[in-house]
Amino acid sequence: MSFGKGCHLHLIDGSAYIFRAYHALPPLTRKSDGLPIGAVAGFCNMLWSQLANNKGKDGPTHIACVFDYSSKTFRDDIYDKYKANRPELPEDLRPQFPLTREATKAFSVACLEMENYEADDIIATLARQAREAGGDVTIISSDKDLMQLVGGGVEMFDAMKNKRIGIDEVEEKFGVKPDRVIDVQALAGDSVDNVPGAPGIGVKTAALLINEFGDLETLLERAEEIKQPKRRQALIDNAELIRVSKRLVTLDDHTPVEWSLDELEVKEPEAESLMEFLARMEFRTLTKRVADALKVEPPVTPDAPAVPVSHEKDEAPVEVDVPPFDHGKYECIRAAEALGRWIDLIRERGYVAVDTETTSLDEMLAELVGISLSVIPGEACYIPLGHRRGDGDLFGASEPAEGQMALDEALALLKPVLEDDAILKIGQNMKYDWKIFARHGVRIAPIDDTMLMSYAMYSGLHNHGMDGLSDRYLGHRPIEIKSLLGTGKSQITFDRVPIDEAVKYAAEDADITLRLWQAFKPNLHRAQVTTVYETLERPMVEVLAGMEMTGILVDAQTLSRMSNAFAQKMAGLEAEIQELAGAPFNVGSPKQLGEILFEKMGIQGGQKGKTGAYATGADVLEDLAAEGHDLPARVLDWRLLSKLKSTYTDALQNHVHPETGRVHTSYSIAGAATGRLASTDPNLQNIPVRSEEGRRIREAFVAGPGMRLVSLDYSQIELRILAHVADIPELKEAFREGIDIHALTASEMFNVPVEGMDPMVRRQAKAINFGVIYGISGFGLARNLRIPRAEAQGFIDRYFERFPGIKDYMDTTVAFAKENGFVRTLFGRKIHTPEINAKGPHAGFARRAAINAPIQGAAADVIRRAMIRMPAATRGLPAKMLLQVHDELLFEVEEGAVDKLIATAREVMEGAAHPAVHLNVPLVVDAGQGANWAEAH
Repeated sequence: MSFGKGCHLHLIDGSAYIFRAYHALPPLTRKSDGLPIGAVAGFCNMLWSQLANNKGKDGPTHIACVFDYSSKTFRDDIYDKYKANRPELPEDLRPQFPLTREATKAFSVACLEMENYEADDIIATLARQAREAGGDVTIISSDKDLMQLVGGGVEMFDAMKNKRIGIDEVEEKFGVKPDRVIDVQALAGDSVDNVPGAPGIGVKTAALLINEFGDLETLLERAEEIKQPKRRQALIDNAELIRVSKRLVTLDDHTPVEWSLDELEVKEPEAESLMEFLARMEFRTLTKRVADALKVEPPVTPDAPAVPVSHEKDEAPVEVDVPPFDHGKYECIRAAEALGRWIDLIRERGYVAVDTETTSLDEMLAELVGISLSVIPGEACYIPLGHRRGDGDLFGASEPAEGQMALDEALALLKPVLEDDAILKIGQNMKYDWKIFARHGVRIAPIDDTMLMSYAMYSGLHNHGMDGLSDRYLGHRPIEIKSLLGTGKSQITFDRVPIDEAVKYAAEDADITLRLWQAFKPNLHRAQVTTVYETLERPMVEVLAGMEMTGILVDAQTLSRMSNAFAQKMAGLEAEIQELAGAPFNVGSPKQLGEILFEKMGIQGGQKGKTGAYATGADVLEDLAAEGHDLPARVLDWRLLSKLKSTYTDALQNHVHPETGRVHTSYSIAGAATGRLASTDPNLQNIPVRSEEGRRIREAFVAGPGMRLVSLDYSQIELRILAHVADIPELKEAFREGIDIHALTASEMFNVPVEGMDPMVRRQAKAINFGVIYGISGFGLARNLRIPRAEAQGFIDRYFERFPGIKDYMDTTVAFAKENGFVRTLFGRKIHTPEINAKGPHAGFARRAAINAPIQGAAADVIRRAMIRMPAATRGLPAKMLLQVHDELLFEVEEGAVDKLIATAREVMEGAAHPAVHLNVPLVVDAGQGANWAEAH
């Protein structure tokens, strides 16, 4: 058909599709030959979804997928630093670019690219031509650079968010109409593309200026009228650079394109060639889906589909065919009879996905609002229990909503099922639901947790929240909670959500959890992580839930006194700082501090960021303090006190539970890629222990009447594991003989006797010992020891000469990571290293992370194994495990049972590696006790 009025052109931003697909999916390789195809797989799925979901009268009549030809365009002639900051392409992405072009053609979509022009210029030109011919245009992209084209029959569509972008959406993002977007971009610049803009002016300020003066040229001509001095000067000094920036961001809508609009007419894919391409790529699931849609027989594909690169010698993952999501199939359970039918089905199947809805993310305060269940994919139910009507009275109270079961009645029916050893309960982040049920007298077991399954298989690749997992592995974007609760001051709690809306959301959660379980469960052994999941991940749910519910007693009065003392000390430091500065200023303002240091005091080395303010981070101040400048040193002291006061002595008082009088932290099992636990709300793992003030905070954590706090702490566990895995004879012997390892290192490196050693020499050796584990650079060690960089690098070089096994371990580990995309701990934990082949600034970090991960991960595995064994070992003792702080466990125990607890816990911890791993160095645990945590540590 000839393009004209009534036609609708879809222009797909192909380059954006590729990068979104690459970053959204785990690395995949073609099983037959190892070719990277992750981005191609994502690209094909996105392209097919776009084609399949846009048919009929509202679909496109013409379509094209537009790509960047190369990194060099006419804009490089305008400004030689354009896109200079862009990192190099990842090595595994580069060979996938031609395959995405091949895929586009296989789907019978026009594939467009032009030398010397960006994809955005081609899109702008075709959009103009289509608009002038009387047609409409939809640009499939969320790229802000394309928003200047919106309006007059042109709109954008963000396929990832299923959201249309029109004039209102553009104005919401930029503060101006689409025809003034380039003016705002010219002023604000773009750090990603290295568009300079005006220093210190962001998008909001730029929009204010353009709205006030009308357009960019008028603004520049009348810049003298701007009242704010810095803003005025920025425009005057950088006028020509701003004009250059406008040329860079303005799309060329008269690109000499080689295609007519008529050539872009929508065509049905040619089934045979499309099937051949998809089968060649080994996209088994997509091949079947496309074949069904085209009503052809899918070709026979190899039995080994694309698999995550991390699966060393693994079998291919099982692919589960599941029905589409249909909220109409979700049932609302309002009576015991209906719930009874679900319970019968659960007993028949032997498993159930379960989820709770509550009023808060704090499990110790949250009220149970409802429970959702799913046993068959596509079918789920929601049991509303605590929904309330309306907004309530002046005090927030309101009547229960109609049509709900009584909480006690529902739990009485569900309790036998949830506690039945013969029925598996499946959850996503089950620790939360475990605590909610435990507070209502239900001890849920046995369990599976899809979050922890994902963590065991894909640690280091992506996070493990349900929404992300659903989107990534089920191809379904769940209902967002904020669509029900709202945001900001108008946000409501779940009990105020109408039951009909709650059913769709809550039942979908259970449905998704069940589908994820069916997808993940059979793949655990294929990824060789079944033992990790079953012995290191899943058992932690009940152990941590019990610790978190117990909590730790805090003396609020001690905290209050500390807050007052810190405030007084901060005031004294402020006075001292301002005296050193010779002028009053806000010590808490990095901007003002920078001006004092580098302008008023004239200290050399100040560097300004994009905002025009000097950098005054801790690293900058530490360097200046090392050079002998007093003011930066005092500011560091002030910042430490400020953080201690705001983060701990003030904030902890607000975390004391109104009923228990204790602080109940929450541990994230799947937070760190290495297996380390993370404490949140509040974070009790990062209380400083090196400063006197930090140690004093631990005095506020106290034992109850007749009780003592007992701390057991692994001694130098990561160095011991390093000695084992790197097979360093001198270190292994020293650990076996109980020799001071830091003194030994100093003696070996600096040729000094251990007897009468200078403490400074031992300190240097200690810094090197621990620094090496983390792959520290000469620059980093120089900063830590406050010595010249060359001297620090000399220490590191000498260290590797003396202990060559460590360098061998590092090189071997990095080589393994580069070949396989992951590393393993002694206990089988798989930690992915997706950036290991990156170049540029990320390369060093990725290498250090890969070296450290097996060491830190093994240490995390050891203490997890100890924690999992501890409840059984200490059963019968009047003691409870309260906290885990990296290598330390903290207990509360009756005074008369302290010695027995220490002996029992030490035995468990020192033997925690066995029988899985026989370390050839001993694990040693130090113990302490006291009325408070500071005394016990």
